[in-house]
Parts: sequence; structure tokens; C-alpha cells
Amino acid sequence: MESNERFAQAPGDPYRYGVYLRPDPVTCAAVTAVTSQLRAQYGLVSAGAFPPHATLVGSRHVPGPVEELIDAVSRAVTGVPAFTVHNAGVRHQGVGLVYDVHHLADGVTPNTAFVDLAARIDAAVTPLEAPAPNPAGNPFDADAFRAHLSLLSHDMYVRPDLFAEVEEYVLGLPVPFSDSFPGDTVTLYRTSSEDWTGRWWQTLAWEHVHTWRLRH
Repeated sequence: MESNERFAQAPGDPYRYGVYLRPDPVTCAAVTAVTSQLRAQYGLVSAGAFPPHATLVGSRHVPGPVEELIDAVSRAVTGVPAFTVHNAGVRHQGVGLVYDVHHLADGVTPNTAFVDLAARIDAAVTPLEAPAPNPAGNPFDADAFRAHLSLLSHDMYVRPDLFAEVEEYVLGLPVPFSDSFPGDTVTLYRTSSEDWTGRWWQTLAWEHVHTWRLRH
């Protein structure tokens, strides 16, 4: 058996794909610092199980060749200009905490460039998807989309009693982050888990597949 055959990746299960906007290095370091502190102090691992990112489309079951996915996203981002991302700091979202990067500098107006980019990539990826029983699907909804960088997430479904204490802890961390950064780096990651039906973040593994740079 050739070595490239031995180590080839099988298509479909147990893999899921995510297309993410990668922040600037300073913000990536800030996310890593916060999630590492939460792991060290409280054993909370869900947000830190991923590389620092803002999800454009997430956890998509694409059983075909990954080259088709890369080609589809490449066509979707061709000619798309980079845009400025504004970080409003730590905010509540869902059951957890995030850096809010959804809005313009006023902290109120949605950054339509972010939403439009996510919509373009969703339109490119959706035709390649196949149904998967779990985890639950992530259909794109422009009205519900909220760009964010996760700091604390799925662990709070299991330990909601810790939320207030953890929020106080996060707000007290001396972690600098960028108020704004160029939204110019789109990345594709392949994720896997031993059990997508349960606490999948405890066994999550991932690998970087491809990077695109938006036009300046």
C-alpha cells in the first residue's frame, strides 16, 4: 500500500466542515489566552476546542471530495473585497460569552459585509451537503446570523451554574485585543468527533485544509 493511500482521509462521516473568518494575530492570541485560562481554571474546553475563528458556515456534512468544496468556496470569494471587522469586546451570546464582531464601530449597526460573505459561502456549500443525523444542521439565516469569536460556549449547557463566576473571571483577565482588524482571511477546517450525538467538543479534532485571502 502506498503511504499516501495509508494516510488518506475518508470522505463523509465522521467529518464535518467549517468555513471561518480568521482574525488578526493579536485577536487570535486574545481568544487563545481566554480559552486557555478557562480550561486551566475551570476545565471548560468547548470554545478552545476550535482554532480562533468567526464562523461563516459551520459543521457542514460534505461527503464528496474536499477539492469540490475548495473549488466552490474559491468561486464564491473571487473578487470579494476585504472589510474592516470591529470588536466590541466581551458580550453574552446564547449560553456563553463571545467577542462581538458583528457590528460596525457604533456597536449597533450590523456589518453587512460580514453577513454578505457568510451568505455567499453558504450558497456555495449547501449544494454539496448531504443529510447527517447529528449534530443538528446549521442552516444559514441572514437575520439570525451573528458574527462572533467564541470564548465560552457549549460547556454552559452542562454547567450553567458556573456562568456568573466565569463571566466575572473573564472580565477580570488582563488580555488585550484589537478594536478592529482586516477581515481578509477565510479558512476551511475539517473537524471530527468520536460522538457527534453527545458532548462532541470533548473529543473534537480538527485540521486546517485551505486558506483564501480576500481582495485588498
